[in-house]
Amino acid sequence: MEALKQLPEASSWPKFSETGEYDHMELIDYIDGLFIDVPSIPDYWITARLNTSFKGHASIWYTEMKEIHGRRNWPRWKSQII
Repeated sequence: MEALKQLPEASSWPKFSETGEYDHMELIDYIDGLFIDVPSIPDYWITARLNTSFKGHASIWYTEMKEIHGRRNWPRWKSQII
């Protein structure tokens, strides 16, 4: 539970909207950094909060991918975002 206390609120995470200049690398770098800063954090604590970072078309894409493929770990989501 201590690791969860170190995890920043998902509302403060970078947003990915898939419009204009793609801002996906900021989100990816941020999440990769979370795993470095809090190495004991379970992957699902990160991936369960991804929905708060997707806006607009990216949110629609995320919802569809989640419905089709179900739970995914961070490396799998990362490869799909890139």
